[in-house]
Amino acid sequence: MRFIDPIKISYKNLLAAKLRSFLTILGIIIGVGSVVTIMSIGQGAQALILDQVSGIGSNLIGIMPGASDENGPPAAAIGIIVTTLKYDDLEAIRNGRNVPEVEDAAGYVTGTAQAIYEGNTLVASFTGTTASYINVENTEVLEGRFISKEEETDLSRVAVVGKNIVKDLFFGEDPVGKTVKIKDQSFEVVGVFKERGSSGFGTSSQDDSIFVPLRTAQKLLLGIDHIAYIRAKAKDTNVISFAIANIEVTLRERHGIADPADDDFSVRDQAQALELIKNITDVLRYFLLAIGTISLAVGGVGIMNTMLIVVNQRIREVGLRKAVGAKTADILTQFLIESAAVSFLGGAAGIILGAVLSYIIYLVMQALQYSWPFVVTWQSIAVAALVSIGIGLLFGMYPARKASRISPMEALRYE
Repeated sequence: MRFIDPIKISYKNLLAAKLRSFLTILGIIIGVGSVVTIMSIGQGAQALILDQVSGIGSNLIGIMPGASDENGPPAAAIGIIVTTLKYDDLEAIRNGRNVPEVEDAAGYVTGTAQAIYEGNTLVASFTGTTASYINVENTEVLEGRFISKEEETDLSRVAVVGKNIVKDLFFGEDPVGKTVKIKDQSFEVVGVFKERGSSGFGTSSQDDSIFVPLRTAQKLLLGIDHIAYIRAKAKDTNVISFAIANIEVTLRERHGIADPADDDFSVRDQAQALELIKNITDVLRYFLLAIGTISLAVGGVGIMNTMLIVVNQRIREVGLRKAVGAKTADILTQFLIESAAVSFLGGAAGIILGAVLSYIIYLVMQALQYSWPFVVTWQSIAVAALVSIGIGLLFGMYPARKASRISPMEALRYE
């Protein structure tokens, strides 16, 4: 029997039961579409986050409270409040005698509160930081000025706002010189940041935040005396390792730590941060992909169930074909090809559905001003196609073997 003959027979049988074939194919369409979409979302989200982190600067060093091993995140990074970093630690790191490789460093605390301007109310993120933020983050003030060195510690009530705050709270009105109230504290707006763009999931964009002096945020808005994290800017990427070593020595001396195993802080450079984020997002991608494959398995069970029904309906046909000389392998091949054909058609439609959904998500994220890439690779399409055919062959094997073992005499007597 020529290889093309089973394909022709499979095509005719699919057309003979259009509704049944469609319902069987639908499970594979949903499964493959889910896998393609999940792969695209995972790669897009990972690319967005890594791009935003790397865009901050390759010579930045992050210092967070709480110990961590080399492969895991600091406790503070997963939401555990640790209070071991203080303003004096920041000053020690900025001191050129302690860490000569560091050009500058900035301290941060963050929160969310209701901001009010002349009856307009907005729930906004706020960041308490130091005058060095401008240099460390490599950003610009479009109008007015930024927080001064003196204001970062003297409880000054001044604020610098992002472009979206201007639009959403001040409705486009020039905010410089105006007063905004945050947690019953009045702040004079002294500057507006140049638009910077979104910073990725899980963090507030500079455009959506209100910036106030560090000590003011600590004492008046949050009621704390610790720093959430510090970013240090190395003079050059070549001295980052020396800067990290000196930062660790400085903090251990300040915190009275003799054994590095007892560190109550974590120091990471940008490359380490990128690798850590990549590892975390990879785990999330694979987890989501595993969930998506469940729907493929469900579709495979649907194929097996349908093919078993088909076998029972075509017992006389199988017996007749065997009676005129068809071999067991021919029957097995016929039903396997039919199962694979159903699965392949579903896979092809699922790939198209997944690509369309991925493109819609891309358009939505672009409309929300995220630098979200449209990622549907040929590799993912090839994998989805091969997996769909594999599902058909795997779940079609039992019905095909059952059909191939039908006795011609029993089949011809079957009613």
